[in-house]
Amino acid sequence: MSGPVPVLGAGGWGTALAVAVTRAGRRATLWARRADFAARLGEVRENREYLPGVTLLDGVGVTANLGEAVAGADFALVVVPSVGVPELLEGLPRELGVVLCAKGLAPDGRRLTELAREMGFLRVAVLSGPNHAEEVGRGLPAATVVASTDTALAAAVQTALVSPSLRVYTSTDEVGVELGGVLKNVIALAAGMGDGLRLGDNAKATLITRGLREMGRYLHSLGAHEDTVYGLSGLGDLVATATSRHSRNRAAGEALARGESPAQGGKVVEGLRTAGLLDAWASAHGHDLPIVRAVARVTGGEWTPEMGLAHLMERDAKAELET
Repeated sequence: MSGPVPVLGAGGWGTALAVAVTRAGRRATLWARRADFAARLGEVRENREYLPGVTLLDGVGVTANLGEAVAGADFALVVVPSVGVPELLEGLPRELGVVLCAKGLAPDGRRLTELAREMGFLRVAVLSGPNHAEEVGRGLPAATVVASTDTALAAAVQTALVSPSLRVYTSTDEVGVELGGVLKNVIALAAGMGDGLRLGDNAKATLITRGLREMGRYLHSLGAHEDTVYGLSGLGDLVATATSRHSRNRAAGEALARGESPAQGGKVVEGLRTAGLLDAWASAHGHDLPIVRAVARVTGGEWTPEMGLAHLMERDAKAELET
């Protein structure tokens, strides 16, 4: 058996992945930024703050020492929010394989895989799919995708995570897998606003379908494979995030439509920040992303959710499959 798999970030998803590693027959080292939090996790063996009800199995060690967490490891799962990824990567050895698990963009709008390579990491992968931590942590059946141009790294991550409750696929389409996970959060915010406005099932189905079309145009323009859009990290993750009671982005959108704060108890809602970054990219490159634009205007305080709905419903009539 190989050494422990470092899981860097002790939020809900990081905790669930650490448990998933042990179900795959490996040991995991779960790193928490705060020493007091790490000590509490190690003692009570449950992440009551971010993933209550899920027990840390015996194969999960906990530490607040980053060097200790990654010592001797072949790769690490990087599971901090996207805004914290640059700082965390600064403290990691460049020969370490990094598997980026946050579904967001770097603070300057770059893809996290781009950022990692520009910082000198040669072995980079991204993990994405319809993976709510609450369900993966409990061992409910799920599937995910690990994408990398380094096929050996992708295969190693697959081996470290695959188990009877988690099916892991590999892909070489880093761009498609990574950006599908980014864009679906914004579409899910819109879906949540629809829930908050009580727009009904027809509206939800329409939004998901047109959102998938929007995702496809965006991903295709950046060189992603068309099939990826309809895979786990595209359609699969979009459906889960736009409909699930576990989805922070959907819940944040619903709160916005009710005139409440979109904050989710201190948990990061990636779509709130990336909507503006994606809208700025679309404007700069002349791309039409109407759902992204509506969400960005609402989350930026320029429009109400009702104005965002009007923006989408009053667009010029066209053939369904026109861009």
